[in-house]
Amino acid sequence: MLTVQNVSFAYTTQPVLKNISFTIEKGQHIALIGASGCGKSTLLKIIYGLLHVQEGELYWGSKKLSGPLFNLVPGEENMKYLSQGFELQSYRSVAENIGQYLSNFEQKLKQSRVEELLEIVEMADFADTKVENLSGGQKQRVALAKALAKRPELLLLDEPFGNIDNFRRNSLRRNLFRYLKRNKITSITATHDKTDILSYTDQTIVIQKGEIIIQKDTISLYQNPANYYIASLFGEVNTIQLSSFTTPDNKETILVYPHEIKTDPKAKAKARVKNAYFNGSYYLIEAILDNSVLFFNHPDKLEAPKIIGITIPEEILKNRKRI
Repeated sequence: MLTVQNVSFAYTTQPVLKNISFTIEKGQHIALIGASGCGKSTLLKIIYGLLHVQEGELYWGSKKLSGPLFNLVPGEENMKYLSQGFELQSYRSVAENIGQYLSNFEQKLKQSRVEELLEIVEMADFADTKVENLSGGQKQRVALAKALAKRPELLLLDEPFGNIDNFRRNSLRRNLFRYLKRNKITSITATHDKTDILSYTDQTIVIQKGEIIIQKDTISLYQNPANYYIASLFGEVNTIQLSSFTTPDNKETILVYPHEIKTDPKAKAKARVKNAYFNGSYYLIEAILDNSVLFFNHPDKLEAPKIIGITIPEEILKNRKRI
């Protein structure tokens, strides 16, 4: 459905994106992740047609995407791009903003469509409220509904839940991706939040310093990351030397997430507790193992400088990629 071939881009002389190539099939949900400044937002703008590329080509099916220099109005008709700037009309109501580009010839159909979208973004109670009186998170939800109004074939999301309250973020994610799947709308989500990724995306594209380093099934990428950079994008991660858990001469290292480390008083490896951080249902324990910092989850608070035995499941020791 979408093909990006050897795209490079620079705002000045310093390249922001270098030789970007990937394909996306119809109905897929793709995550775009990477450190701040790696080029995620720039890539979304290029796909949508807000930035012109001099190197590389983009195709929507068999149609070549020409970019802003060849379109009277920047942006591709069958796509919608939800930026972090919202682009709403502050003096109009929420309902008016959402229905701005819907036909007025069938008022009942338009009203029904607006009401459906208000329910999806949980803004039904604010239908008649002027946008200028909304919070940042509420504006973001209205902008999302507006982007969905004409049922785009491809939805480009740039940190779509960044301003939304935690208590509402999870339900909004569920509503949105359920809607996208039901309507077979393809999506690309640029995000820093792993909860935007793990439950809702089919594949993840990782960008580092303007280059794609991997495109892979999201679950497989999380479960067996190729390097520390990739693993760190999903949260806290430990670099573990296997000599602590196998034989003393084993100098190989693997990446292990905090929740994968278990405690056992009989374990060979011993760590000294340094700090404990409350995380609701568990504590994140910071400890020292062989002069290196180690993080692991524990149901109880552990006091420093307690010495505790730790283990890593055999399956992880055996199958986790060596780095």
